Amino acid sequence: MTKVIITAIGSAGDVHPLLGIGAALAARGHEIVFCTHPPFEESVSRQGFAFVPIGTAADYEEAMANPALWNPRTSFRTLWAVIAPTLRTHFDTLTALTALADSDTVLVGTLWAFAARLMQELYGVPFVSVQVSPSTLLSAHAPPTHPRLTIPRGLPLAVKTALLRLIERQALDKVCGPALNALRAELALAPVRRIFGEWLHSTDGVLCLFPEWFAQAQPDWPTPHCLSGFPLFNDTSVPAPDPQLDAFLAAGERPVVFTAGSTLIDQERYENAVSAALMEGGLRGILLTPDAPRIDSTSAADRRADAQGALLKRRYVPLQTLLPRCRALVHHGGIGTAALAYAAGIPQVLTPFAHDQFDNAQRVVMSGCGVRLDRPLQPHALARALRHVLGSPSIATQCGRVQDRLGASPDGCTAAARYIEGVMRTGVHTQTVGSTFLPALAGSGHSA
Repeated sequence: MTKVIITAIGSAGDVHPLLGIGAALAARGHEIVFCTHPPFEESVSRQGFAFVPIGTAADYEEAMANPALWNPRTSFRTLWAVIAPTLRTHFDTLTALTALADSDTVLVGTLWAFAARLMQELYGVPFVSVQVSPSTLLSAHAPPTHPRLTIPRGLPLAVKTALLRLIERQALDKVCGPALNALRAELALAPVRRIFGEWLHSTDGVLCLFPEWFAQAQPDWPTPHCLSGFPLFNDTSVPAPDPQLDAFLAAGERPVVFTAGSTLIDQERYENAVSAALMEGGLRGILLTPDAPRIDSTSAADRRADAQGALLKRRYVPLQTLLPRCRALVHHGGIGTAALAYAAGIPQVLTPFAHDQFDNAQRVVMSGCGVRLDRPLQPHALARALRHVLGSPSIATQCGRVQDRLGASPDGCTAAARYIEGVMRTGVHTQTVGSTFLPALAGSGHSA
């Protein structure tokens, strides 16, 4: 048995895939310690994992509610402002967890798990870095799509490489370098550059949670790496019975599902656009929104009216069970959401807002399974997009092909678990962990 310490930093789209991989590792006999944000503690506990918090619930909720986090002009700097203050605490926590382990230990971490990368560099702890989506594998051969920083793919490779290095230096290292290198100085490590293009990738192995057909491996990707396929893991809880939802689904033509995921948006404006587009297209829809009333707080008459109308609102419904009963999905471009639509064999309309959503959306379009709307959601544009994806024989055919391909592929969580086990077999500790920092922890009041 190996102790696997998993760090998942970000939204549900970053955390849920790692929960699925952790479950696959636990089923194979490994002990899982899961480090993530406090709002995910219940989900972690349902899996039977030890939970270690990163930051506080209040800080996480404040960050998610900050409009600057969802603006492509300010999202990166805003996210880093939340992560940077946790770097040292996270590093000290991993140091303590690793030092106290009574078995072999391996670290697994998502994009922002800088502390885990430092542990590997300083102590030689085996580490698998995880790329949930391909946009942060900064490649000059296939530059990521972003409204502010997209490099035209038709340029000569030397020009694209030079532009990408400029972006790294001026837009990435400039933001993250000062705090990261200050911590590195405390740890007697030299400063680093090309933080996202080079440094953050584990030298033991990079695990990419998507298939080759979604994002083809590029010559300048870090090595070694593995494309494990989509980890189709949506939720760990058993949903409460919802007879009104079942009645709505059975009452007529299959509906279209609408969701903005964790993205902070004007929910009233979004709902108005959805309602108008449904009316224009003569369609039925299910809107997943935090503004929806709780099921047990509405009257029986209201619930019957909901079930008979054109739009049903819910706070949350597991997409893995909902989408196979629906016609199409309109969503924000989260890669986990896109993967579940692929698995259900339904077309997608993507409305990206920030972060990796633009690149994910473009890849769905390139796969032939949907269309992308970048401008603020407008009823007529949304109605046209829905008419197109619902009426296109080529999109329907391609959705079916991708669904069959996913159905015939190995389970993504299991494939990822096997890759991590490969690192376990080859990784070795090169130093004793924690000899310098455990005394400081003992007097800090910090617990892990």
